[in-house]
Amino acid sequence: MENATVSRRTFHHATLGSLLTFSLLETLFVSDAFGQEIQHVTGKWLNDLNELSEDLRKTKIKQTQWQSKVEALMEQVNLPDLLKFTDFEKLTADLEFRKKGERAIRRQFPQVEGLPTHLVFGHQIFALQKHRSVVPHGHDNMATAFLVLQGDFHGRHYDRLEDTSDNHMIIQPTIDRTFSVGQYSTISDHKDNVHWFKATSDTAFIFNIHVLNLDPDKKGGGRVYIDPDGTRLSGGRIKAPRIKAKDAFEKYG
Repeated sequence: MENATVSRRTFHHATLGSLLTFSLLETLFVSDAFGQEIQHVTGKWLNDLNELSEDLRKTKIKQTQWQSKVEALMEQVNLPDLLKFTDFEKLTADLEFRKKGERAIRRQFPQVEGLPTHLVFGHQIFALQKHRSVVPHGHDNMATAFLVLQGDFHGRHYDRLEDTSDNHMIIQPTIDRTFSVGQYSTISDHKDNVHWFKATSDTAFIFNIHVLNLDPDKKGGGRVYIDPDGTRLSGGRIKAPRIKAKDAFEKYG
């Protein structure tokens, strides 16, 4: 028992640096939420995600290639095994949802054979109640992917065509459909950069991974909140104002 405790502590410190901190999303660390039956196939699947993300960080592949390859991996995921791996039922039991937006649940993966202790990608689970949203936002200097674990969503994506000098973003709709269990989407600086997911079932959960600081010459990164209910332009484009996070959560959360 003592060796197991030391191992978990060591693993915690090794992986903490890879996690993204969102100041407006509360973090829930659950140190004992480890599945009792860790599936080797899920460890390998996560390792494949990690290798792709490492290739992306090292610019061995383009961001759009990462999106295509990650989507191919999402097709192969064994969802029941992934839920066991994360001990999903225990992790989400008696969960207190947010009144606006999503609850972010972050935890460390158990250390298993084939899965590195230091992951290139950060990971979390977003938990929402009906009519709550992962509010409309774009991304700077990052790539991310969503996988629906439970429930249903109305998902929208937009290409980010231009950032204007008057604090607006020119966007164009690319995806507007329902997302159910096992379905996914990806985001990068070059394709489908803006997204918005609204829960349509009583509760809904998304598994998210994110790779940060893709261009070391660019400072900062993360979310850029916008209001897609902007000025309609020709060709289906929208001139969407950038807004503060609190305004995004108030209107769309």
